[in-house]
Amino acid sequence: MRRVYLDNNASTPVLPEVFEAMRPYFGESFGNASSIHHHGQETRAAVERARESVAALLGCRSAEVVFTGGGTEADNLAIFGLVSHGDHVISSTIEHHAVLNSCKHLQEKGIDVTFLPVDGRGLIDPDDLRRALRPNTKLVTIMFANNETGVIQPVNEIGKICAEVDVYFHTDAVQAAAKVPIQVKEIACDLLSISGHKINAPQGIGALYVRKGTTLEPMLYGGSHERSRRAGTENVPGIVGLGKAAELAVRGFENGETERMAALRDRLERSILEKVESAGVNGDGAPRVPNTTNIYFDYIEGEALIIALDLKGLAVSTGAACSSGAIEPSHVLTAIGLRPDRARASIRFSLGKQNTAEDVDFAIELAPAQVARLRELSPVYNKEAVRR
Repeated sequence: MRRVYLDNNASTPVLPEVFEAMRPYFGESFGNASSIHHHGQETRAAVERARESVAALLGCRSAEVVFTGGGTEADNLAIFGLVSHGDHVISSTIEHHAVLNSCKHLQEKGIDVTFLPVDGRGLIDPDDLRRALRPNTKLVTIMFANNETGVIQPVNEIGKICAEVDVYFHTDAVQAAAKVPIQVKEIACDLLSISGHKINAPQGIGALYVRKGTTLEPMLYGGSHERSRRAGTENVPGIVGLGKAAELAVRGFENGETERMAALRDRLERSILEKVESAGVNGDGAPRVPNTTNIYFDYIEGEALIIALDLKGLAVSTGAACSSGAIEPSHVLTAIGLRPDRARASIRFSLGKQNTAEDVDFAIELAPAQVARLRELSPVYNKEAVRR
């Protein structure tokens, strides 16, 4: 059976160039990067080269890059490393659970957190942020791009507001990195999180940009690794892989790869909507990352469609992989105003560097047919009402 993977917001394949860059550090170059002998210094040099590559992707100094075990750890370090009792935090209702549940944990500890709403497109109103600020506001943590809809938040404006009132600004850029250019100085953020397995590096590696002068309380205690911000022997193969993936991402901005992906996404989206009635794009009208579309198909259950498509060889999702199997509809989609049944009828298609025009053709042919089949089985599907 032919299989096409369009769930790249959940995880991406490690690119061959990335795997080849990592390969030596599983065998011959195995030293501990903290050792002072040849073997250690060899791996230390590889770690620092990777740090420079990640810094180039983000537009920061290499010393401002902290390697972590993934995006979730980077988000947690940014939040728990800054916030203490008596502080106030501002976030949003559409954050990834790595941020959302961290903020809820702060609330359980007695720390005030304000969750900003979004409009029907999934965008935060910067004026809502201004109104939510308090004298004791310590941190604003707002995602760069949403993992379910791909909608890009006005992070430059948010950063400007935070800078004006001297409040720390953290943005979860896990779904933005390698898809849109990032310059931390333009965003004026103090902290920014990325994850390796979202940009064709391996799972289990991530990074946190920490602006020079920002003091974080570490979450892990041990050695003085990562300038005493993240203890633990470095995951050298993973770090090297993240560095190589960052290099390839920068190259992708220069060679038109991003535009090619956007064109494929737009054709996928347009073609499906032309073939399927009572369907629409969640986040339509808002700026989005080039690889993501989230489409609702009324009168069906999204989980049933995912299973039907998977049985035919197409992998997509209803949203965040870490929420797969949840009974409740997506908190992101209900936050933008979707009623529960429409939120549960929504499917995310997310493209990757490895996807081709033929992959998109496969999805365009398969998805409408499976929607039609499921609607025929649906007791709530009324053809006459749909035609009207």
